[in-house]
Amino acid sequence: MTVSTAEPLLEVAHLRHFYGTRRAPVIDDVNLALSEGEIVGLLGRSGSGKSTLLRSIAGLIRPDEGEVRFHRADASDGTPDIAMVFQTFALFPWLTVLENVELGLEARHVAADIRRERAIAAIDLIGLDGFENAYPKELSGGMRQRVGLARAIVVEPALLLLDEPFSALDVLTADTLRTDLLDLWFEGRMGVKAMLIVTHNIEEAVQLCDRILVFSANPGRVAAEIKVDLPHPRDRLDPVFRALVDDVYARMTARPASTPAYHRAESHFAGSGITMVLPRVSTNSLSGMIEEVEGTPHNGKASLAVLAEDNDLEVDELLPIAEALQLLRFGEVRGAQFVLSAAGKRYAVAEVDERKAMFAAALMAHVPLAGHIRRILDERASHTAPARRFRDELEDHMSEEYADETLRTVTLWGRFAELFAYDEDQDLFSLENPI
Repeated sequence: MTVSTAEPLLEVAHLRHFYGTRRAPVIDDVNLALSEGEIVGLLGRSGSGKSTLLRSIAGLIRPDEGEVRFHRADASDGTPDIAMVFQTFALFPWLTVLENVELGLEARHVAADIRRERAIAAIDLIGLDGFENAYPKELSGGMRQRVGLARAIVVEPALLLLDEPFSALDVLTADTLRTDLLDLWFEGRMGVKAMLIVTHNIEEAVQLCDRILVFSANPGRVAAEIKVDLPHPRDRLDPVFRALVDDVYARMTARPASTPAYHRAESHFAGSGITMVLPRVSTNSLSGMIEEVEGTPHNGKASLAVLAEDNDLEVDELLPIAEALQLLRFGEVRGAQFVLSAAGKRYAVAEVDERKAMFAAALMAHVPLAGHIRRILDERASHTAPARRFRDELEDHMSEEYADETLRTVTLWGRFAELFAYDEDQDLFSLENPI
């Protein structure tokens, strides 16, 4: 299927979403156009606003600013001619496969006999012939997602929206479904004119899409647009494919070159000082990545794509680890590669006590919240402080969710480094086991 130069099916103009009383932006000034014959991917980490944008396009939520314009609508009632496939299948457990697939047609008031005929045809098309009378509980995850796909395409939408449709599936099932979806697309058997897919899997985006829009986070913006000029079917081992994957990693980790080197490590995280948002990354993950990169065959420098593939990590899992190590100065993200620093190399071969001491020094020097908690504990005669005190400070500058995640992370890191102790029952920090 070739990309058309005709009027776009969809245009998004200056879209903005805010949350909370502070009206912090979730997505900010997002613009995109989608033409007939295109598969476009929205790629970014959790919290970058991809799903918010998709739900705005689907009409499930209303944007605070901007507009979504469709240039094709259902002839019967003028509604946008779209359908959506969800990550979590979203099937009604009390309905059979056939009844689930018929739902969209029923909502469009299609006659029962025609509805049944079209639903059976869609079920056959996606490879579930013979399961019409089965209930969702009788199906595997891959089969349930096929039902979700059949329910979407049975209404013959011009635009198909897919919200991380393969992320809940195992690797082999996801690969099979991607291949089957592309086969249906290129054979023109779905009646779909364009697809917009949300993903945080870089290889998936390069495998499926004609264009990839890379989203930055806090707030979500289109940081880069990458055109994928590779013929289908695409070979993941092709050097050109691998180069594109590396290019996407580089775009996702890029920071302005004008940013001073000593600030660039912090710039991956929202906020500054004690209000820097910290990702939920375990010390085991941090140590494990240091050991992986220092070991053979990497010897201190590794491709992010290779690290992701070798350790079965999604971009949402890998990049926070790499960026946390950069924050602590144990390594540096350089484009599509992660390079250990001299401190990281020493950490890799150090014994446990030395690792703890190095980690504590890094926290005090580069994670202001950790140093803030330790100073408060040092200054108080009781050497204790309620965690609520720090949580309230964080919530003045970020959402409750981010505040909780940040405090949990610094607690985990601080306990490993023996900077301070934490009693979960009392929700209390102390110097019970100070270094």
